[in-house]
Amino acid sequence: MTTAPHTDTKTDAAPDTAPDAAPDTTPAGLPAVAPARNVGMPLDLDWVRAVQANTSAIERRAATLPGRRSVKKDWQAAWLCRAVSCMDLTTLAGDDTADRVRRLCAKARQPVRADLLDALGMTGLTTGAVCVYHDMVETAVTALEGTGIPVAAVSTGFPAGLSPLHLRIAEIRESVAAGAQEIDIVISRRHALSGNWQALYDEMRAFREACGAAHVKAILATGELGTLRNVARASLVCMMAGADFIKTSTGKEPVNATLPVTLTMVRAIRAYGARTGVRVGYKPAGGISKAKDALVYLALMKDELGDAWLRPDLFRFGASSLLGDIERQLEHHVTGAYSAGWRHAMG
Repeated sequence: MTTAPHTDTKTDAAPDTAPDAAPDTTPAGLPAVAPARNVGMPLDLDWVRAVQANTSAIERRAATLPGRRSVKKDWQAAWLCRAVSCMDLTTLAGDDTADRVRRLCAKARQPVRADLLDALGMTGLTTGAVCVYHDMVETAVTALEGTGIPVAAVSTGFPAGLSPLHLRIAEIRESVAAGAQEIDIVISRRHALSGNWQALYDEMRAFREACGAAHVKAILATGELGTLRNVARASLVCMMAGADFIKTSTGKEPVNATLPVTLTMVRAIRAYGARTGVRVGYKPAGGISKAKDALVYLALMKDELGDAWLRPDLFRFGASSLLGDIERQLEHHVTGAYSAGWRHAMG
């Protein structure tokens, strides 16, 4: 039987020193999507079934993270700008309108006030993508024309993923045809909960094929998978099936992105990379609304996977309110005073 690498259960601490250098401040018109795709591999059920997750150890490690990383002053400002460049600026509301999406796209093009960016010595800062429902894809594509900012569409019966399979596949194809360069799909949770890994693999392969040239992010809805072991195994199966990113949540579950879930998923990414040589991206979504939380996630990615995962081709925040708090913190860095939150609205 093939045994799994044990990186998914390691609990050894990363070096205790804070990052000694901020991410570079290259203009943030960085590659929005990775040039290389994850082509996947045949389903290895021996590997999947061998994966375990030591929940208590993972939770202990996660509990240490917020207090073990500290970046201040110019370094903090640089890390926060990097967080902006790794953000999927998102609106997924039932009352979305074309005007709201256009305002969101304008914010994606200019996420931080120009005077603050000038003071910080930053130019060209944009978000990593704009994420919308299918009906708003064409509006977003038009609003972002010429910017290089991709449009991501949530698909496959988002958020529950319970519509018929052929309709979910058709939805992906419609969004790609409308111009979406990234597709955020949702898996059928029942496959993971019942341990039917073959069904999950086959579903994910079908989604991957329907995406064509568009990159695919697999949303696991981790708050509904029951255990961290299920999270680890579902992560691995989706990567085997060709997911370019794995993503925590739809943002609609009672529990969304958490640090224990993130540790579990990024260690699955590390194990998959060690076996295949393929880098898979990670996207925490839901519940990350404060700049200080973004710094913790960035530090975690640097510790666990390295600097390559501090760029939008391999890391994204699924966020809406996070940007407002980051801009507020950057204004404080430049002026020494905090402004009211309403001054940093999305549009």
